[in-house]
Amino acid sequence: MRVGIEDETLTARSDLAVHGVRMDAPVRRRKGAGPSDDGHLVVNGANAALPLNPESPYSVRDGRIFNGTIDLGLSVEPVARPKFYDLTTAEGVRYEQIALLHGKDVLATTVVQTCIRYVEEKRCRFCTIEESLKAGNTVAAKTPAQLAEVAEAAVRLDGIRQMVMTTGTTAGPDRGARHLLRCVKAVLEAVPGLPIQVQIEPPGELSVLTDLREAGATSVGIHVESLDDDVRRRWMPGKSSVPMAEYEAAWDEAVRVFGRNRVSTYLLIGLGEDADELVAGAGRLIDRGVYPFVVPMRPMLGTLARRDGAVAPSAALVRDVTGRVAALLRASGMTGADQQAGCAACGACSVLSSVGG
Repeated sequence: MRVGIEDETLTARSDLAVHGVRMDAPVRRRKGAGPSDDGHLVVNGANAALPLNPESPYSVRDGRIFNGTIDLGLSVEPVARPKFYDLTTAEGVRYEQIALLHGKDVLATTVVQTCIRYVEEKRCRFCTIEESLKAGNTVAAKTPAQLAEVAEAAVRLDGIRQMVMTTGTTAGPDRGARHLLRCVKAVLEAVPGLPIQVQIEPPGELSVLTDLREAGATSVGIHVESLDDDVRRRWMPGKSSVPMAEYEAAWDEAVRVFGRNRVSTYLLIGLGEDADELVAGAGRLIDRGVYPFVVPMRPMLGTLARRDGAVAPSAALVRDVTGRVAALLRASGMTGADQQAGCAACGACSVLSSVGG
């Protein structure tokens, strides 16, 4: 990609990530774990999760994105509703309540939809993990057998190519990793060879990382969201009680077990962290072999952030941080696609993949 075209693409995709687009999308995600609030689209052939915003300056005509009469040079099509959504288990649980389609070919699930930190004084301000449960859109705990059943159908009917399993934090020392281990084993018995990323807080027992890898997990996400302790205390009062030293130990052990660029962490743009420090921190993660998945914070409906009036970061900030982190990733030879499974491999929630990150 030529530099001028790359700059134009980064600018356009950063604007879309913040302002969204005026269109409908059959596959969308409104609530849940993490900072998402979007429709799932394919932009220039790649996964993109964009806000569906009736006030956006961007619209879609004839499979192209326009700002008024200006064609941004980006093709777009909505991800089709998957066939597996029409199925239910023998117990009457809709498959859609067990796992969701993300992007065009990623199956995603939160295996435990509750979190010990989901009380106001501890809750991550950008997260709505239990709101989808309260709305009846999911079930509290997915069994390994349920996930295996849904994964088999999603691969067979809809061409799913990878799977992401995350979890709310549990009270045990493993923080939920042991249940993920059982789920990975069950899915791979039903669909051998399916790339799977697991997402956890740093487990108190680092040996579980080896267990997850030996069970067949392809990659692991250990998500810190910010490397600034003041920001962590403001935005993640419960999660920030886990010291950065625990994250560093978990990242290093995960890289040893899974390999370089098979470990990732979210870094959210727009939490108030200095941009230069955020980029420098991303560089240190890259040096460790950890992929820094930089994503704009979106104050979803139902979050404490939205309630308290927080707003998404500016498109200029998203462009600046994403562009600099992408350059560091390219220089190191790291790409999200090389993770094979997970958020970085999907790429939809970030702008990184559109500029070679």
